[in-house]
Amino acid sequence: MIPPRILSIGEAMLELSSAGQGDLWRLGIAGDTLNTAWYLRRLLGDDARVEYFTRVGTGEFSQKMLDFLSAEGIGTDHIPRDPAREIGLYAISLKDGERSFSYWRDTSAAKLLGDDPVALDRALAGARIAYFSGISVAILSDRGRANLRDALARARTQGTMVVFDPNLRPRLWTDAAAMRAGIEAAASGADLVLPSFDDEATHFGDADVGATIRRYLDLGAGHVVVKNGGGPIWFDGAQGTGALPDLTPDLPVDTTAAGDSFNAGYLAAMLAGADCADAIRAGHALSRQVIRHRGALVPEAVEAARA
Repeated sequence: MIPPRILSIGEAMLELSSAGQGDLWRLGIAGDTLNTAWYLRRLLGDDARVEYFTRVGTGEFSQKMLDFLSAEGIGTDHIPRDPAREIGLYAISLKDGERSFSYWRDTSAAKLLGDDPVALDRALAGARIAYFSGISVAILSDRGRANLRDALARARTQGTMVVFDPNLRPRLWTDAAAMRAGIEAAASGADLVLPSFDDEATHFGDADVGATIRRYLDLGAGHVVVKNGGGPIWFDGAQGTGALPDLTPDLPVDTTAAGDSFNAGYLAAMLAGADCADAIRAGHALSRQVIRHRGALVPEAVEAARA
């Protein structure tokens, strides 16, 4: 049997994070959709083919990223090279376990990942799951966003499950109205939407989790699971309706990749046949381990979540 193919779409960047030794910083490679792909590869092993679609340059750091992906078993066959651009950079600052970011990405090659419809179709062909985020669409031009939406719609007609995490980042959009419109357009073509309630309440004015669920279902999403910052997780749509009020929260050391790892745990469990409630528990178990450590990619968290 050929293992299912999962394509994660977005921007991977150089990551600077504190090494915990004064002004010493640690260089890594991460990004929201890459984080999810990395955790999926660790969770699924050879039971699935996890691939990444972005756009990179031809320089040393772009090659470093491709080498990193290959070493981690994440496919890079469909990543185009841009001779005029490089990959972006971001730095993480932490205060009381909460993170903030500084970015250098204006000339990132990934901003053009939606410019070639043929490359998009080629990358999506045969994918069981296509995963993307609000950041994936925020960095694109209007034409790139339209190309990506159209390519995902075509893939969906061929049996690909489209999964979207809104991952709201206002600084990447021209204004709040453009962000809301772009996020809702992306979500309307998704089979599964994985929003975070704190962000949705702040930027869409949702009064409660139910309002978030109803809004995305009304847009046309097939199923919605609302992450809730350690609180009860609610879900509704094609995979059933319910809530999990008994999830044990944790005091975070670093919330970087909390949502990204939850998404990976959820999708891996779903591929293994779990229902929505059990997939949520799997996602929560992984995320809970990840936030106990510094950084986005935490190998020991995967082993601890499995234990």
